[in-house]
Amino acid sequence: MVRWRSGTVTAVRRRWAGAAELDVDLPDGGRMRALAYPVLVGDPEPGDRVLLNAGALLMGLGTGGYALVVALPDRLPADPPQAADTREAGHLVKARYTPLQPILLGVDEEASPHHARLAAADSVDGMPVVTADLHSALPAILAGVHADAPDARVAYLLTDGGALPAWFSRTLAGLAGHLAGTVSVGQAFGGDLEASTLHSGLLAARHVLGADVAIVAQGPGNLGTGTRWGFSGVAVGEAVNAVATLGGRPVGSLRVSDADPRPRHRGVSHHSLTAYGRVALAPADLVVPDGLDPALAAEVTAALAPLAARHRIVTVPTEGLDAALRASPVGLSTMGRGLNGDHAYFLAAAAAGRHAARLLS
Repeated sequence: MVRWRSGTVTAVRRRWAGAAELDVDLPDGGRMRALAYPVLVGDPEPGDRVLLNAGALLMGLGTGGYALVVALPDRLPADPPQAADTREAGHLVKARYTPLQPILLGVDEEASPHHARLAAADSVDGMPVVTADLHSALPAILAGVHADAPDARVAYLLTDGGALPAWFSRTLAGLAGHLAGTVSVGQAFGGDLEASTLHSGLLAARHVLGADVAIVAQGPGNLGTGTRWGFSGVAVGEAVNAVATLGGRPVGSLRVSDADPRPRHRGVSHHSLTAYGRVALAPADLVVPDGLDPALAAEVTAALAPLAARHRIVTVPTEGLDAALRASPVGLSTMGRGLNGDHAYFLAAAAAGRHAARLLS
């Protein structure tokens, strides 16, 4: 449950799009690192009293290692400039029935300027869509797309298996200008466009953002229990089904590693095998990067053999992808490992991006 704390802001450490990182002093003399979303709670300043949800920080969770600002009780933010008491300002409620539920304008609802276009849309017109189970794959996939198609418009669909606010992702903030836009779907929010479902989000990526390629992945801070089915990224299989239903080209980015210390994630992660092998009912192109270490390549080939009855296993050349990854505008990190520490993981994601780019021609 919630572990409450109250304290005083002593410093604003840094800011990125939609977020502010703070130092908060507690009455008992302790100090906490905290994160505020100014759109939700107001813009904290030194001297402000803040109410905190400190559970993730106190538990030592890696990605979620912040106390989260719930309110500035002595300096509440003003109401939005456009009165939100009618549906004209939007009525899409996300993080529903939680104390910080935002009410947003959905891209396809009646008050949206895009409503008519999306009401008539029923296909993404063959758009390649890369699906990945971890947020850390996003910049690597993007690097792979732009290595071969530098002018391709790439949209990101933030699903709700991890962080709900798009603002939590420093990776996403650093990719501003490199993406055509972000669509937050389901319970996720804070993107350039808001969609109620992955299906409407895919249509918005294609017909509103004008995307040539889309990437679907959950936000950072995924949930996992160490079991086959207890992982939020299993939903990547459902994403394959949605892409196929809307006439897109599903491209599966595989979670490949020879560096992860956990046996279930070595070779092809059991999560990829479950999502694509058991959940995805529509066929996808599952991308294997060429030039893997021979031992790892043999593990990957053996693991994917049962999936070949449904999916197309595609081997993609990797020349130039290492340079593209090293030129990424944001740092690459997965489970605490950088590009050199888990090269195969990022190479596999970049190869999926390259394959999507090549489908454009």
